[in-house]
Amino acid sequence: MRKVYLDNIRWATVLLVLIYHVCYMFNGAGIPGGIPGAKSLPVFDAAAGAVYPWFMVLLFAVAGMSARYSLQKRTGKQFLKERTVKLLVPSTLGLFVIHWITGYLNIRMGGGLAYIPASLLYPICAISGTGPLWFIQMLFVFSSLFVLLKKADKKDKIWIICGKANLPVILLLFVPLFGAAQILNMPFLTMYRFGIYFAAYLIGYFIFSHDEVQNILEKIRVPMLCLALTGAVFYALYYQGTNFTSSECLQNILTNLYLWSAILAIMGCFKKYCNRETALTRYMTKSSFGIYILHYPVLISACYALHYFCKLPAIWNYLIALAAEFVMTFILYEVIIRIPIVRYCVLGVRRT
Repeated sequence: MRKVYLDNIRWATVLLVLIYHVCYMFNGAGIPGGIPGAKSLPVFDAAAGAVYPWFMVLLFAVAGMSARYSLQKRTGKQFLKERTVKLLVPSTLGLFVIHWITGYLNIRMGGGLAYIPASLLYPICAISGTGPLWFIQMLFVFSSLFVLLKKADKKDKIWIICGKANLPVILLLFVPLFGAAQILNMPFLTMYRFGIYFAAYLIGYFIFSHDEVQNILEKIRVPMLCLALTGAVFYALYYQGTNFTSSECLQNILTNLYLWSAILAIMGCFKKYCNRETALTRYMTKSSFGIYILHYPVLISACYALHYFCKLPAIWNYLIALAAEFVMTFILYEVIIRIPIVRYCVLGVRRT
């Protein structure tokens, strides 16, 4: 049976990513990759810092659950074929269709255009325009690994054992998650946290995909929510003005305790209160993946124009960038989804 609340978690988190990236673009916390010299407001840095530890970990956990449900109805070959079209095509071919814009503006703002031969500018811009597509590329790698794992464990022995997880086990999963946060992290590209993201995918696939575990999460939603909200306030205040993407922040034991409580709270609350569909949620479920793919070139273009040409007060930069990002991304999605070859290359969708 389809889990509607998982779809709702996914699209709600994608919208949170859009909001986060506005704060990131104008950040004053010393995080590289935003608009150089942009005017920033500390309150937006604090908000971005409060969600950064857990929102992508949550997406990987949900992706692991979805992979489990998908592989129950498909062979490994069918699953991998679907994932190749949905994940690998947009994160490779899509770079050359639209994401070169991200690469170009990043190189321009970094002062690197003068050092690139004209004949190589387009391919270099395309390759360096990955942006948030790192998430999709990592999902493809994890999906491929799980096809091999399923082939090795044909009788689902690991999944069956994990279904016996009770409340103490669920709470203590914080320990391996904290351990995973210490390993396989890229030193400069801090979004590539292979250890904790793969651990979250594993937990989603083997543990959270059990109905019994989901029922436990629903029962503990209130204490987990209280713990998570307390952690969010503490985290925002404690790390205010610092680079919240640094290893000192992300590998801290309190940070990982906070992110785990946030994930458990969101899973439980959405199962209890958001396990229903409307016309809006159906549209968002269908479009959220495309919105995620398309939003960054739109946002960086808007932020570049605001910073270099408009010279507005900081608050207006945030608000206008957010409005432009939402409006233009949804319009762009509706245009691209109607153009077959572009739709395939950019969104990995063969037909609507």
